Amino acid sequence: MDYTELDVWKFSRELVKLVYQLSKSFPNDEIYGLTNQIRRSAISVPSNIAEGVGRQSNKETIHFLYISKGSLNEVETQLYLAFDLEYISDSQLKAILEKLISNKKLLNGFINYYKKL
Repeated sequence: MDYTELDVWKFSRELVKLVYQLSKSFPNDEIYGLTNQIRRSAISVPSNIAEGVGRQSNKETIHFLYISKGSLNEVETQLYLAFDLEYISDSQLKAILEKLISNKKLLNGFINYYKKL
């Protein structure tokens, strides 16, 4: 299976792009704080999907897919923190959370697919 053809991987790449675009407006003093952390968490999602699909066993694959799921939860938390700190607006938060929730659903479906193999 080529991970680059998976919708779950493609959608998570889109989320990374959105996180980068959104975090560009964060204050400069956050560059080594929230900006760096949210970007690293977002990057972890497609990276762990790719690593998991490349593994030898379904058990290993599922392990890395769960790491991706955890990273999505981190991104979600960090988006709420950015909102709390007034770095992003309510409408920006809602828009990106819609994408994030879609990612979660796709990832959960992919995990369930691997569990049945």
